[in-house]
Amino acid sequence: MSEPFAKTFTAASEHIDVMGHVNNAVWVQWVQDMATAHWDAVADPAHAKAFVWLVVRHEIDYRGNIAKGESVTGETWIPGPAKGATSNRRVQFRNTEGKVIVSALTNWAMLDRETHRLVRIRPEVIAPFLIEQE
Repeated sequence: MSEPFAKTFTAASEHIDVMGHVNNAVWVQWVQDMATAHWDAVADPAHAKAFVWLVVRHEIDYRGNIAKGESVTGETWIPGPAKGATSNRRVQFRNTEGKVIVSALTNWAMLDRETHRLVRIRPEVIAPFLIEQE
């Protein structure tokens, strides 16, 4: 079992919508960026070479937001075992006060990089990303 993977994001001008805060589409991109960075940082190089991930579903809850120049820290982890070729991922973004302002449950499918066909996720592929839930 591992610790959540963390990455910080700072809102730039291009992230801000007409309401003066980070646009919802940017949060979706940051969720994807978190998943990709986690895979790149932790995956066994042989697995990274053999497999690619595609999102199946995003479910996002917005409880707050940030404005230009403000930062959030994202944390991501895999909350449990894979189911066939798919795996769930949790992502939480905390503001500078530590409050979770955006959280996501996403579902990803693993594909063979060469054939683009779904591949059953083996325990040794997912193990480095799992953390125990309380």
